[in-house]
Order: sequence, then structure tokens, then C-alpha cells
Amino acid sequence: MSAQDSCLSLIKYLLFVFNLFFFVLGSLIFCFGIWILVDKTSFVSFVGLSFMPLQIWSKVLAISGILTMGLALLGCVGALKELRCLLGLYFGILLLLFVTQITLGILISTQRIRLERRVKDIVQETIQNYRANPEETAAEESWDYVQFQLRCCGWNSPQDWFRVPSLSSNESEAYRVPCSCYNSSATNDSAIFFKISLPQFSRLRPQARPQHSTDLCVVPANSYTYREGCGRSLQKWLHNNLISIVGICLGVGLLELSFMTLSIFLCRNLDQVYDRLARYR
Repeated sequence: MSAQDSCLSLIKYLLFVFNLFFFVLGSLIFCFGIWILVDKTSFVSFVGLSFMPLQIWSKVLAISGILTMGLALLGCVGALKELRCLLGLYFGILLLLFVTQITLGILISTQRIRLERRVKDIVQETIQNYRANPEETAAEESWDYVQFQLRCCGWNSPQDWFRVPSLSSNESEAYRVPCSCYNSSATNDSAIFFKISLPQFSRLRPQARPQHSTDLCVVPANSYTYREGCGRSLQKWLHNNLISIVGICLGVGLLELSFMTLSIFLCRNLDQVYDRLARYR
């Protein structure tokens, strides 16, 4: 066996092993997504998301797992069986993904101001229509979870909630905000603490469990609520995690480039191997 044949064999099995790993990873992601769909109650109490956002994320995980499995299967079979058509298709899909990621990165960097304005409009519309339709609460519950995790209230400030019709009280002129704005670490007031009964806040008090997913949980807008808007908190989070985000993107891009290089190299050199084998017959 020549040095070139040994190199091709090494590349073939490297490509096979790497794609086998990602096939197993995709299978785990798919199974995890299905598990969330089947056993929502356990994940509601553990993760803190309510049913609708959790259902959306579970479907995203399941679809991502299927796509990862399909792409890895192409690479495994194409490399092991030395099928040029599958290797070419594998290379083409990876190239499409890589170009799409580069395009998205350029669009996000160049259209950052417009993107921030669009996100702000969506969030403010979600706040203004908070609990207006009891049948469609996925966006509101997701925003509640963002406020709870980032320890913020509203987009600009808690005052964004003061003009929301569903939170206005006829009995009192005091402003009210959702329980996701409540700073539980600032006080031990059990009376207010007990009001936090939404699914996404069940970790704050184990005894609190909702009877219905549409229950409205509000607290007075006082000194025990978060004072910072989520727009600023989100900017801080992105700034603090910028290195990690860029590192993950670069790592994914380098992996895609490596797999593309291996697959196209193997695909282009298979003809030479077949020609040499044909001469010996």
C-alpha cells in the first residue's frame, strides 16, 4: 500500500469516526427533545419554563437532532463506502451551512441597530398585550422567564408595565408589575413571596404551584422589584459572554471547514484509487 493510499484510508476513517460521534450526539439531542415533550411536568419544575415555551424548545431540539443525525449519516456512509455522490452532497450541505452562518454574522453586525430596534418593538408589544389573550401566552411566559433570569423588569424600566391594561387595578391606583419583576433576595416578606405562583417561578417557593397556566401573578411596583430594564441587562449579558459566544461560533466554523476539507479531498482522490485498481485487474 502506497503512502497516498494510507493517507486516504486515514482520512476516510477519521471522517467516519467524527461523523459517527455527531450522529450519536444528534440522537441524544433528538431523544432529549422527545423526552421533554413526553414528560413536560418534570422539566417545568426543574428548568423553570412553563409549558408553552418548553414545548417550543423541545420541538427545536428534536428537529435539530434529526438534522444533525441526517448530515452525520451522509458523512458516515459516504466515507465508509467511498461513495462520491454522498460525499459531494455532504460537502454541499456543509458549505451551505457555513455560508449561511457567515451571512447571518455579517447581517447581525451590519444591521445591529435595526435588529435592536426590532427586538425592542416586539418586547414592548408583548408587554402591552400582556395576558390580553389567555389562549396565547407563550411570548409573555418567555418574557417572564427572561426577566426572572436576567433580574430585570420591562425593556427600558419597570415603568413599561405601568400602562398595561391587564395589570391595572380598579381598587387601587398603585402600579403593579408581573411577579417576574419581584426581587426575592431583597426581602423575606412571605406575604408577597407567596404570590409568586407561576410555573417559571416555582423554584422560589416549592409550595407555590399554579392551578391554571393562565393565572395572573402580579406584585406592587415598590422597592422590592428590579429597577433595571432588560435592554441594559441583555447588553451586559452579551458583553460578559461575548468571548464564549465568539469562541463557540469559531469552533463550529472550524469544524465545518475541517469536515469540508476532508470530504472534498477524499472525494477528489477516489478516482485515482479506482484507476490504479483497474490497471491491476
